[in-house]
Amino acid sequence: MLENEQKTELKMIKMSEIQAQEVKWLWYPFIPFGKLTIVQGDPGDGKTTMILNLAARLSKGGCFEEGAGVVEPMKVIYQTAEDGLADTVKPRIEKAGADCEQILVIDESDKSLSMIDERIEEALKTTGAKMLILDPIQAYLGGGMDMNRANEAREMTKRLGALADKYGCAIILIGHMNKAAGNKAAYRGMGSIDFYAVARSVLLVGRVEGEPNVRAMVQIKNNLAEFGHSKAFRLSDDGFEWMGDYEITADEVLGGITPKANKLERAKALLIDLAETSNMMQSEEIMEIAKEEDISKRTMETAKKELGIRATKINNAWYWVLKDLS
Repeated sequence: MLENEQKTELKMIKMSEIQAQEVKWLWYPFIPFGKLTIVQGDPGDGKTTMILNLAARLSKGGCFEEGAGVVEPMKVIYQTAEDGLADTVKPRIEKAGADCEQILVIDESDKSLSMIDERIEEALKTTGAKMLILDPIQAYLGGGMDMNRANEAREMTKRLGALADKYGCAIILIGHMNKAAGNKAAYRGMGSIDFYAVARSVLLVGRVEGEPNVRAMVQIKNNLAEFGHSKAFRLSDDGFEWMGDYEITADEVLGGITPKANKLERAKALLIDLAETSNMMQSEEIMEIAKEEDISKRTMETAKKELGIRATKINNAWYWVLKDLS
């Protein structure tokens, strides 16, 4: 052992001493409490707009979708190094309908903030904020830190992750993707792959080819639950419009490939076509037909709900009533 190297005392932990806990979610299955989530995409593709609109809804106790897990208004800390608070951020969150009393910012006028700044923990402790956003993460590395070096990236994210766990806060790291077109999303992300590795959820936000006002959100990593269904939102002069489930893959977003026709619309069309020849069909039969068309059961259930189709049970079998669609 080197002369100046100190020996670290060995401490062992028995798994029998660990109290198991369930993961709590800010937005299931996309953003967990107490963990790091990465939202990445190319500049101008809408990732910040999406997160600001999410923050606005959280400030009033809502989310993009019902049943996401949020039931009460929460405080959100939003740090940005790219947009002015007075002329850009505030107008955007007001347009999104936020309760501005709930949206907080750590004052950086005297000193710029970094990921390892003690003010982050102090802010979480004193405000009780349940979501912290760093946008973009590249701006919060601190002097001399290189996010492309694995050891430095690991130390930064480890510290942030510990804060997220300690205060039960969802920490969102927004990052620009690099220019390595064609690479996997993980390797087009932010610097060292360790940033991607430490996050429990990674969301890709990008443009939808052929739909100039539509942006897609695709989950490309989830260590805590099954992957969430891809979503979409629309940006226009009227503002932000959440669209919900959307049929698109990460490869289609990254490669600028026009996605297959929206499967929800195809599912609705299929049900309407079936209604022309049948007043009622067994649900299992409908699902078999949908499977042949590469339409998932979940998408068919969504189409059924949106079309207002009733289900009825006859002799222990479920049927969908289609007569009102014809």
